[in-house]
Amino acid sequence: MPRILIINPNSSETVTQAMDTGLEQARAGIAHVLECVTIVEAPQAIESAADIEAVAPLVADFVSNSDADAFVIACFSDPGLTEAREVTAYPVVGMGEAAYLEALQIGSMFGVVSILEGSIPRHAAHIQRLGVSGRLAGDRSIDTGVGRLSEHDTASRIIEVGRRLRDDDGADVLILGCAGMGSHRPVVEAELGIPVIDPVQAASLQAASIVTLGYRRGAA
Repeated sequence: MPRILIINPNSSETVTQAMDTGLEQARAGIAHVLECVTIVEAPQAIESAADIEAVAPLVADFVSNSDADAFVIACFSDPGLTEAREVTAYPVVGMGEAAYLEALQIGSMFGVVSILEGSIPRHAAHIQRLGVSGRLAGDRSIDTGVGRLSEHDTASRIIEVGRRLRDDDGADVLILGCAGMGSHRPVVEAELGIPVIDPVQAASLQAASIVTLGYRRGAA
């Protein structure tokens, strides 16, 4: 059975567990093993440009030394995506990139729910690199760091920000801007009545599709 490694590039086991729980729906529809793993040497959270720079070589090294049919980088900033693709011929999917591309197919304008205000400029730069800035309705923060996403009021914060993205900014699809938010997708989607993308789910299923169709990059 094909094996896809979903790599949490921070060292928070709480985030890894949240990712794993959120993937149960995805696992039900595919014949692939989706295995969530943690880079234990990484920082507890990836919340700055310095954090992204620090973990990029760790991600590439992890991919280079792992055996799998595909890899998912489960951080919305896609740290180490370019570097990881340079060290393997197997597919490497960044969850941020995957979420943006999925949003284009199910809505006209997408909104991003970010963890912190400082994340928003990095997202804007990524969206611009992908050439889809014209489809961005807005990007708003819940002002909650990675370490607090498991708190009981996180879903209500996401819903509040999501409602503003929908009603004030015109978003008809939302993207959860952190791997640790994925477990809140069902309640947020039910409350707001528009599609809500868990980037870990999106990236994992895109990786499964690439593996099923037999796509490979050129030899590393």
